[in-house]
Amino acid sequence: MRKLVLTGIVVAASLFGASSVLEYTLNSIDGKPAPLAQYKGKVVMIVNVASFCGFTPQYEGLEKIYEKYKDQGFVILGFPANNFGAQEPGTNEEIKTFCSRKYNVSFPMYSKISVKGEDKHPLYQFLTDKQANPATGGEIQWNFTKFLVDRDGKVIARFESKVTPESAEVTSAIEKALK
Repeated sequence: MRKLVLTGIVVAASLFGASSVLEYTLNSIDGKPAPLAQYKGKVVMIVNVASFCGFTPQYEGLEKIYEKYKDQGFVILGFPANNFGAQEPGTNEEIKTFCSRKYNVSFPMYSKISVKGEDKHPLYQFLTDKQANPATGGEIQWNFTKFLVDRDGKVIARFESKVTPESAEVTSAIEKALK
């Protein structure tokens, strides 16, 4: 596996050769490399988040489902992004403080990345690639788009911003993946 350094972020996967989200390493919100491979064997929800969005209260629902399912092998990964309406202008430290103080977020948060456009992070290039993920690919339309990933790192579902984390649609997909 070759390593690529892209604007200070180490990506442990080829831009075009990845077959799983587990092949990527991004920085945690604290700036330390945090390989997604550490979640092999878990059901993962990847969410692009923002602090000043109409959907920001979904942090509460995300935390609820994380607490409900984490002991069964479920994890949520939050990826702050400032791609939509400049709704995530803060630094990583400001984002971390906001999430912990306002919503008591305890699930893993990553450093701010781009999820759309020319500077789109390779993880999101993979997630939105219609060839790699025909059922769930396509451009991110707004904050709080949710991707559900199985225990082997394959994308199995996508939920758009308006679908709340605690909806029956989301929780039934999580429960099915955990079985």
